Amino acid sequence: MKYLHTMVRVTDVEASLDFYCNKLGLRELSRYDNEGGRFTLIFLAAPGDDDAQVELTHNWDPEELGGGRNFGHLAYAVENIYQTCKRLQDGGVPINRPPRDGRMAFVRSPDGVSIELLQKGGALPPEEPWSSMPNTGEW
Repeated sequence: MKYLHTMVRVTDVEASLDFYCNKLGLRELSRYDNEGGRFTLIFLAAPGDDDAQVELTHNWDPEELGGGRNFGHLAYAVENIYQTCKRLQDGGVPINRPPRDGRMAFVRSPDGVSIELLQKGGALPPEEPWSSMPNTGEW
C-alpha cells in the first residue's frame, strides 16, 4: 500500500493556489478539467516530495462548504518554523496557533482547512514575537 494524496474541496481556485503555492510553498504538478462532470482537479506537492500530494477539487457549480474542521488537517515539516510563519504572515495569512514552542504552528487555507506546520528535527529555541503571541480563531 502507498499513500497517494489527500483531497480538499475548494471554492476559489485562484485564492487556493495563491495560498497553497505562493504562500505555503507547494507546487502544482498537474491539472485536470472535466467539462462533463463540471469540476477541476489540481494536484500539488511540496518541492522534492512529489509522492505526498494534495488534490484540490473545485466543483464548478456553487456549493456551500463546511468549516473544514471535520476534515482534520494537513501537516508539513518545514526547515525553519519561524521563517515559514513570518513569510505566511507577511503574505496576509493569520497564524492561528503561533509556534510558541518552536515546534508547531497552525494556519488555515481560504476554505478553512487547517494546515499544521512542524519544525523539521527538534524544536527551535523559543523566539519573539512568537513566544508571547496568542492563538487566534480556530486551528
